[in-house]
Amino acid sequence: MSQTATAESPLAAQMAMGPIGEIVSLSGDKAIVLLDHVSGSETDIRARVEIGALMRIETPFSQTIALVCAMSVPAPAENRGDKEFRILELELVGELLTNAANGRRYFRRGVSIYPSLGDVVEPASHEDLELVYAVKHPAAIPIGAIKQDGSIPAMLRVDDLLSKHFAILGATGTGKSCSVALMLRARLDRNPDSHMVVLDPHNEYAESFGEKAERVTPTDLFLPYWMFTFEEILKVLLGGDADRTREIEILREIIPEAKRKYRSGASRIREQAVAKAGGAATAAQLSADTPSPYRISDVVSLLDERMGRLDAQRDLSPYKNLIARLESLTSDPRYAFMFGGVTVEDSMVEVLSRLFRIPVDGKPITTIDLTGVPSEIVNVVVSVLARTAFDLAVWSDGATPVLLVCEEAHRYAPSDASLGFEPTKRAISRIAKEGRKYGVSLCIVSQRPSELDPTMLSQCNTIFALRMSNETDQEIVRAAVSDTANGLLEFLPALGNGEAIAFGEGVMLPVQLRFARLPASAVPGKNAARISERWRENAMTREGLSDIVSRWRSQRRASKT
Repeated sequence: MSQTATAESPLAAQMAMGPIGEIVSLSGDKAIVLLDHVSGSETDIRARVEIGALMRIETPFSQTIALVCAMSVPAPAENRGDKEFRILELELVGELLTNAANGRRYFRRGVSIYPSLGDVVEPASHEDLELVYAVKHPAAIPIGAIKQDGSIPAMLRVDDLLSKHFAILGATGTGKSCSVALMLRARLDRNPDSHMVVLDPHNEYAESFGEKAERVTPTDLFLPYWMFTFEEILKVLLGGDADRTREIEILREIIPEAKRKYRSGASRIREQAVAKAGGAATAAQLSADTPSPYRISDVVSLLDERMGRLDAQRDLSPYKNLIARLESLTSDPRYAFMFGGVTVEDSMVEVLSRLFRIPVDGKPITTIDLTGVPSEIVNVVVSVLARTAFDLAVWSDGATPVLLVCEEAHRYAPSDASLGFEPTKRAISRIAKEGRKYGVSLCIVSQRPSELDPTMLSQCNTIFALRMSNETDQEIVRAAVSDTANGLLEFLPALGNGEAIAFGEGVMLPVQLRFARLPASAVPGKNAARISERWRENAMTREGLSDIVSRWRSQRRASKT
C-alpha cells in the first residue's frame, strides 16, 4: 500500500521545499516556529501547512517529530505583497532514532532529546510518515489512509485497540456503521478464530460479513427467560414498576422454589452427570438470580397454591395480576424468543455456544438483529447479552476473549440517570471498567456522545471521531482527548463522509484519516428504504397489504433471505 510520493503530489512539494522555519520558543512539549518570511501574495508550501500535519525538527542526535496544533499570523501584512510573520505551534510527540545494531531508523513515542532554539523545521518526508504511521506488526491492520499522504496506510494496533475498549462517534450518515464493519472485517481476515458479537438495533449488518457471520434474526433468536436475573425478569413481568412491592416479594420467593422443583424433577442420572461436571448449583444454592431452568407452569401453580392458602379477606390481586401477566406473555408471539417451546430444557450451553461462537465453526462473528424484540424490553435483552458476555469471561478465566459491539450505545447507557434500564447500564459499565482483566472488549458506537454515560467514554482508550455538527457532542469528545489532538478536533464539523480523527492507544499518533471503501455487498444498511425509489416502484398491492395486516396481527415479521 505504501508508495513513493510523485513529483506532482503535495507531499513531493513539501519534501522539495526543505526547511520552512526555525524554533523561536520552547515550553515543555510545545514549540513555536517562525516560518521563513513570505509575502501575503505567495501561496507556496509555507502557506499550505495544515493543522495535524507532522513536522520534523533536526537535532544533533535525533529527529524530533511534532504535530502542528495551531497556526497564526500575529501581524498581517497591510498591503498585498508585504512581508509578514507566520507562526506554527507544534506539539512534540516523538522522535526518529537509529538502531545502532542494524542502522535502521524507527519511531518512538515521547521525546528524550529536546530540540533547541534555532533548530530548523521541515515537513516530515514520505519515509518519516511511513515510520510513524505504517506500523509493521503482525497484529496491526490497515483501515484506510492518512490524510497527509494518501499512499500511507492508516494502521490499527489491534491488541491495544481491543484490550482497552474503543469508541466510534459521529452524526448520522457520516459512515460509523461502515467504519465498524471495515474494522471487524479486517480483523476477521487476520484472525478467523475471533469471537465477536454485534448488537444490531436496525438490522444493518446482516450482509456485512458474508458467510463468516452467525445471523441471529427475530425469527430464530432464543434467549430463555430463566437466564434472566431477578431484576431483568421483573422488568419483563412488571415493567419496572417499583410500586408493586407485593408482587416483587412474591416472585422473590416463588422463582427459587420453581427452580428447586424443576431440579428435583430431573432424573438421578442427569443430576449425577451435572454434579460430576461441576457445572450446576445445588438446590441449596439456587437463588432468584441463578441461571437455572424453571417452568412458568410451576410458577403459576405455586401462585395458585398460595392463593388457596390465603384467607378470603386477604387481597388476592397481586397473585391474580401475576398469573394474568404470565399467561399474556407466554401467549404473545413477540415474546416467543423467551417463552417459546413446548418443554423447558437446560439449553444454556447451546445458547452460549451460538451467541459467542464456541466453537467458532467458521463463523467468528454473531450479528443479533434486535428489530423484532418488543421495544419495551430491548434494554433488558441487551442487559442479558452484556452481562452474559462478562460472566462467561469471568467463569472461564478469560479463556475466550469476546468483543461486544454496542450500536446506538446512548440508548442503553444514557447519561440521564432517569432514562434507560439501570441493569443494562451496569452490565455495559462493568465491561468497560473490568472487562480487560477477563478478555472482554467493548466497542461503543454512538451518534450522540453527549447523551452517553460519561463513564463509558472515559474507559475507551481509542476514539474515532467522525463528523459532528452539534457543539455539545464536540465538547464531550474534546473533554475525552489529550491536548495533542485538540487542534485536530477543530475539523470535526468539516470532515467528509468516511473521514475520522483517531487518537488513543490503537494508533501511533493522533491522525486524520480516510477509511477504506467497503465492497458494495458489505456496506451496512445498503437495503435501507429509499423513499423516492419506493414511491417510483409503487409495488404495494391490496393482496400485499392483506399479508402485512396478517403478520401485524400475529406479531410475526417477514423473514429476509
